[in-house]
Amino acid sequence: MGKPSSLGASGTSVAPFGVAPGPHPEQALGDSQPMILLEFSIAPLDQGESVSDHVARSLEIVEASGLDYRFHAMGTIVEGDIDEVLAVLKQCHETMAEHCDRITCSAKMDFRRGHRNRLESKTASVETKLGRTLKK
Repeated sequence: MGKPSSLGASGTSVAPFGVAPGPHPEQALGDSQPMILLEFSIAPLDQGESVSDHVARSLEIVEASGLDYRFHAMGTIVEGDIDEVLAVLKQCHETMAEHCDRITCSAKMDFRRGHRNRLESKTASVETKLGRTLKK
């Protein structure tokens, strides 16, 4: 299976914290292209306590996809169209299954038609309402 395509470099940046509010930070897309945030956590159940080597393999796949993502202590969030993000998850699963007999995976998706750059804008919106930057 080939790697998912890159989203490209289109889009505008979100204004830094402290800048006067302008239009909503999520960039609307003229063609109403559906965009997905996929948050997932995948790990082997049969490889002992430490699974960081397996997590690292999954992150290599996420990075190679070219999609925007955020990695955190409990999982990864990837942004793209539904086929792109599901292809990343499938490739992570298939790669892990080459080395493991039992895998657990939890995933959730957030769909919003016509918006992208939500990895940044969703947190920026909350920070604006609070009037401060939150720990990331």
